[in-house]
Amino acid sequence: MNGSDGRTARAERTRRLVIEAHIRLIEGGELKPTGGQIAEAAGVSLRALWANFSDLETLFAATGEEVLRRQDSQFVPVAPELSLPDRIDAFCAQRARLLEYVAPQARAAGLREAVSPQLRANRLLHINRVTDEIEVLFARELAVLTRHRRTQTVQALGIASTWASWSVLRDEYELTVDEAVAVMRQSVSALLAAAVHVALG
Repeated sequence: MNGSDGRTARAERTRRLVIEAHIRLIEGGELKPTGGQIAEAAGVSLRALWANFSDLETLFAATGEEVLRRQDSQFVPVAPELSLPDRIDAFCAQRARLLEYVAPQARAAGLREAVSPQLRANRLLHINRVTDEIEVLFARELAVLTRHRRTQTVQALGIASTWASWSVLRDEYELTVDEAVAVMRQSVSALLAAAVHVALG
């Protein structure tokens, strides 16, 4: 390995240590870790941290990519050929599992999103992933809707199954995971039934 390769490997190792430390601190309850705290947890100098991440936005982008990668590794597509009740059950159960996983990161992001374009972009990426899943999983039901009604229904389903609603159920209403899943299931079922009823009525 030549000098350039060695520097690249060291930089990549430092970046990985910093990202993992950032995630670990947030999961441990430190929702707004400082650069110094992250560097200490990563076992690197503060200078090394900022040499590899030019600012917080760069760090937020890298951490967001890793969190999404880990979330995607836990994602198991629900079979579209299942009955509607079974698809709804499987969809809501999986959404709950993934939302519980990203909960610490989502809570941390909420504290800084107002001043962080990158954190807002990270959140939008998660929302778009769910929207894409909804489009595929409920394609049969959505197919009978007009374009405008379809868009509204997909957006409503997205609201019912993403962090904004989940955080209200878990943090404000203080529901258990099972209770929150039941509310999500009721919302998703009602939205699909209402949309199809209007389309076919």
